Amino acid sequence: MDLSRRDFLKATGLSGVGLALASLGLDMPKVRAAAREFKLKGAREFTSICHFCACGCGVIGYVKEGKLINLEGAADSPVNRGALCSKGLGYGQIPNAENRGKTPLYRAPGSDHWEEISWEEAIDRAAHAMKNAREKGWKQTETIDGETVEVRRTDGLSFIGGSQINNEECYQNIKMARALGVVYIDNQTRVCHANTPPAMGAAFGRGAMTNPWGDLKNTQLVWIEGSNLAECHPMGLKNVMAAREDHGTRIVHVDVRYTRTSKIADDYFQLRPGTDIVFLGYIISQMLETGKFNRDYVLRNTNGACLLRDDYRFEDGLFSGYDEAAKSYDMETWGYALGADGKPQKADDLFAPNTVLTRLKEHYSRYTLDMVTNITGMPAEDVKRAAQIWLDNDKPAVMMYALGMTQHTVGVQNIRCFTIMQLLKGNIGISGGGIDAMRGQPNVQASTDFGIEFNMQPGYLVAPTHKTNTLAKWTKAYGTFRRKWYVNMTKAWFGEHATAENDFGFNYGAIRNGHHPDSIYAIFEDAYRGTMHALYLCGQNPQVTNANAGLVHDGLAKMDSLIVQDIFVNETAEFWNRPGDNPADIQTEVIYLPACSYLEREGSITNSMRLIQWRMKGPDPVGSSKPDYEINNLLWRRIVELYKDSGDPKDDPIRFMTWDYSDDHTVEDIMKEISGRDTATGALVNGIGELKDNGETSSGMWIYAGYYGREGNMTARRGQEDPGNIGIYPKFAWAWPDNIHILYNRASCLADGSPADPEHPVVWWDRAAGKWTGYDVPDVGNRLHGPDTPDGQKPFRMNGEGIARIYAAPYQDKNPDGTTRDASSTPVDGPIPEFYEPCESPTHNALHENKNAQQNPCLIYPRLPEKQPVGTPDQFPYVLCSSGIAEHWCSGTVTRNIPWLNELVKEPFVEISEQLAGKLGIKAGDKVKVSSARSEVVVKAMVTKRARPLMVNGQETHMVWMPYSWGFKGLSTGPSTNYLTIDALDPNTQEQEFKACLVNLAKA
Repeated sequence: MDLSRRDFLKATGLSGVGLALASLGLDMPKVRAAAREFKLKGAREFTSICHFCACGCGVIGYVKEGKLINLEGAADSPVNRGALCSKGLGYGQIPNAENRGKTPLYRAPGSDHWEEISWEEAIDRAAHAMKNAREKGWKQTETIDGETVEVRRTDGLSFIGGSQINNEECYQNIKMARALGVVYIDNQTRVCHANTPPAMGAAFGRGAMTNPWGDLKNTQLVWIEGSNLAECHPMGLKNVMAAREDHGTRIVHVDVRYTRTSKIADDYFQLRPGTDIVFLGYIISQMLETGKFNRDYVLRNTNGACLLRDDYRFEDGLFSGYDEAAKSYDMETWGYALGADGKPQKADDLFAPNTVLTRLKEHYSRYTLDMVTNITGMPAEDVKRAAQIWLDNDKPAVMMYALGMTQHTVGVQNIRCFTIMQLLKGNIGISGGGIDAMRGQPNVQASTDFGIEFNMQPGYLVAPTHKTNTLAKWTKAYGTFRRKWYVNMTKAWFGEHATAENDFGFNYGAIRNGHHPDSIYAIFEDAYRGTMHALYLCGQNPQVTNANAGLVHDGLAKMDSLIVQDIFVNETAEFWNRPGDNPADIQTEVIYLPACSYLEREGSITNSMRLIQWRMKGPDPVGSSKPDYEINNLLWRRIVELYKDSGDPKDDPIRFMTWDYSDDHTVEDIMKEISGRDTATGALVNGIGELKDNGETSSGMWIYAGYYGREGNMTARRGQEDPGNIGIYPKFAWAWPDNIHILYNRASCLADGSPADPEHPVVWWDRAAGKWTGYDVPDVGNRLHGPDTPDGQKPFRMNGEGIARIYAAPYQDKNPDGTTRDASSTPVDGPIPEFYEPCESPTHNALHENKNAQQNPCLIYPRLPEKQPVGTPDQFPYVLCSSGIAEHWCSGTVTRNIPWLNELVKEPFVEISEQLAGKLGIKAGDKVKVSSARSEVVVKAMVTKRARPLMVNGQETHMVWMPYSWGFKGLSTGPSTNYLTIDALDPNTQEQEFKACLVNLAKA
């Protein structure tokens, strides 16, 4: 073809290269294929899993000469089927980014600059800093409640991180922390989904997303509340949209502002931030009043017919047993009426006096239409219409939520409303049902699984406190069922040093003070008080992501040492160089350890739906950066060397902790230890059922037992088979526990083991074969124990009762010998959800006159009065809600270093309604000062129709909204919203109230 340069430029200028070439007679599919083949010729292909939200999207990359040359979605992934969002695709720029951390750095006390240092020096400095902080804060004993207790811990060293690294690296981190006696341990879940496990666990026994993404095609109603799915989990939305397009699924969106998710919803409802319990409580009341719930399911699978104690009360906004001085409850009166066998008594009639459902109906009868309208600001006709949609739907429905529900001082009880509604409708354990807790970081699910949090050990085993400071006391509290998993964990950790004679190494672990929550917020508060001396930080940026970020900075400034392991030097690493600060005034030494990006290392990672997938290594590391697992090896080996000559018993956990991972097969060695083995033969186990309670087996985390079994690495499987066409794909990767994809699937069956919905079976009892079988792995204790056995009648076997808990009563199930078999959990602020106003509220609590019931009665705030002021509506009349956007992610450490994402959204802003803009004389693009009781920032205004003012208790109430992903580092910088937000915490979990605090606005 004779084509001049002028003709080519003319054609492409008009219509783009592709259309221009097509117009010139070229076959574009062939051109594209040829171009791609030319580009990728000679490249090595690898597969991995995206770095951003926990949808777990598959990616395919191509490497030439050690460099990444292409990144795209993996077409064989059942999560994303080849698609990627703007962030997932944009990550392709990170391996070749010029501003990546390439060498270890050191910032000396008082210095205004970084110095490049060798890896040997960096590891040595980090190890010494951790040792010094450990020794400086060591406590061998502590007097608690008048009793002197052996605690064997350090209060001077803290660990944060894990949500952005692989599973095996999480495991290394928790082993390091626990061996050092650290109890101040946390990860990103504290800031995002800490409220999910106790809420879901109190109802179902486990605290995780119940159904896989692919199962969304089987639902008829998707109820999204407290999530902007379209922006924060785009591939989750892809599955929702496919359900609507292929099956006519209805989509409902409930949120505080109209978003991209609202735009695609069939129905949208706006309410005031922090008022979901009132809205959902009204729907619950209507279900019970009209009888529009699944009676058979409730009778068969829940405690709805169980009888409660006669002395249980709820009066003037408080449950019985409240201690005003301690701001806590004695839960005794919340329990069941027990029979002679110690089991909960049941009535034949669901609404007999004192049943769970009777009490529930009484409780929510107060949630009248007028009350709900006044509190939420939602018009009465919208409240009625939303309730009617839920009541009229008798087909499978799924509830999807994220941080709009969790980030509140009543976050646990918000989610508990979902569990009640779904249990009443019979939507748990079935295909097309469930509650989808959408996690926001790539491995935040697993960092929680691995117990990188102060209150848990791996596998959701409660961390010992002064009340459970021996294995016998711990077992009495939590049961022999869970003792088995604890013994397997400590056997994996301490090997031959964990014996029956020393309680399998239980006493090598640190003992928490049960009155002191050692969370990510306590770390910086205690640093400010002068008792926290060093922090090890891995893949997290609390200087941007923590509420009341000014306190984070002030706490860091009082530490001796900060160790940051990340792919970029972020705001926390360089907190001493914050604009306006004088570095000479800050005496904290900082050691920066440059880590590889996810594409540059191998390992497994767990997404929201508990699916554990394999990441292959792609391009070579940048500069001298190293994989996190290699850094962890170097650091731990140096720490052990520092303690090798110690004869002090307090150092035994360091000397005895197993760490025999080879340099060549580090990840594989760790996987085998986590998964489990026979301690005598070394043979790998294939699942939880093979673990024993006497030290004959070990498993670093029992819920992952079998993920690297006798058949090899189960997480690397890519099978496309989908028996039953449910969307499970049982041979693609591996889901915990035991590759079960739909949790509690025994509840999809009748008492005799046959499917309750024969047209949509999931699992069933095969009478001829004498075992449970199905399209999914049956969620039963023993697959050979039929429906006529006690094990076969436990649809929610992780609860002590064996059934789901609409009402979360304190309960311990007993073995025949009277010892505790298992225990069910109860939220500290009530057995059923009750509405309380946010800590900072624009109005009074219309449900309660009692001063102790205006806010969550168990809320303790401020904890550090000089640093935690509380705003009032006369000074700060507007409600601030913050969240993420499609183009940026979390602290922005990664996304603000991707140029094209910065082009899409260049800076932070405040979104305000047209009505409020008119009232304040603000126009789009104006600079606005946003102030709270804690700080102020100046950003540009975005004037929209997306959050209309609401009438709340007779007063017009305005909400403003801000994204939070900016800071003073990276290619795009801007004020951090979290200098404004309040660090008032849910008393169950210590998660902050990001979604509702008070601010004022003025033109800057």
